[in-house]
Amino acid sequence: MARIAGVDLPPNKRLWVGLTSIYGIGQPRAKVIAEKANVDFSKKIKDLTEEELTRLRAAIEAEGGVEGDLRKDIQMNIRRLIEIQAYRGLRHRRSLPVRGQRTHTNARTRKGPRKGAVAAKKKTMARK
Repeated sequence: MARIAGVDLPPNKRLWVGLTSIYGIGQPRAKVIAEKANVDFSKKIKDLTEEELTRLRAAIEAEGGVEGDLRKDIQMNIRRLIEIQAYRGLRHRRSLPVRGQRTHTNARTRKGPRKGAVAAKKKTMARK
């Protein structure tokens, strides 16, 4: 079982796909890291030698910005926006879309399930 940056990589996948299971590494960055480490990116992870894994770990360390460090940086940036009361910070605080999307319709992922406004009206009508 190959373990890089605190993540167990899936053994039956190709290297460039398996590296994407590390937070902060997408497909293009995975291929660049494999080339820097001088490893064939189409090789399966279970077929990698210890030397190749060591080179991959070194290449990822040199690039920086993966897993916990990246998550921490992103959270710090959001916290800074909230503290300085920037518009984007206010949108984060209210759990609304940050990048200018419309909220009259849509935005359900960010806003959560619909509040039952119609159901509340029916209950008040029944009480009268």
